[in-house]
Amino acid sequence: MNPLRAKVLTVSDGVVAGTREDRSGQALADVLTAAGWEVVERRVVADGSGNVAGALGDLCSGFAGVVVTTGGTGFAPRDQTPEGTSMVLDRQAPGLAEAMRSVNPSPARLSRAVAGTLGSCIVLNTPGSPAGAAECLGAVLDALPHALALLTGAPTSH
Repeated sequence: MNPLRAKVLTVSDGVVAGTREDRSGQALADVLTAAGWEVVERRVVADGSGNVAGALGDLCSGFAGVVVTTGGTGFAPRDQTPEGTSMVLDRQAPGLAEAMRSVNPSPARLSRAVAGTLGSCIVLNTPGSPAGAAECLGAVLDALPHALALLTGAPTSH
């Protein structure tokens, strides 16, 4: 079994309502798969901090891997993904969030995304646009296997 396992959480009122296609969740799954990760689950929840916190708690329970969210990181009133994520994180990983914002500084200045750990998971927030989600994940993808090994106590090279 592939030790690089991931889950994708799309946060979108429109996708939940069936009025919008989950293009950003698919973009994240495509990036992960192309990089050798096994995407073991994709889920969609409505916007709102409680929905995000609940879904993350469920997705991370008993799971060792990466959980990437897409959507809800901007300034709209329902954009509460960072708040919901922060409610459940054990520890913040600001370097990952900063690296994701640095890849495209013009629109990324409006991102409130956070990153951190929850149990044996690394949780990353990415924007709701397919290109933005893929670009942000791509900015940190190379660091995630080592970070996950450290988090789960697997042997590392140092």
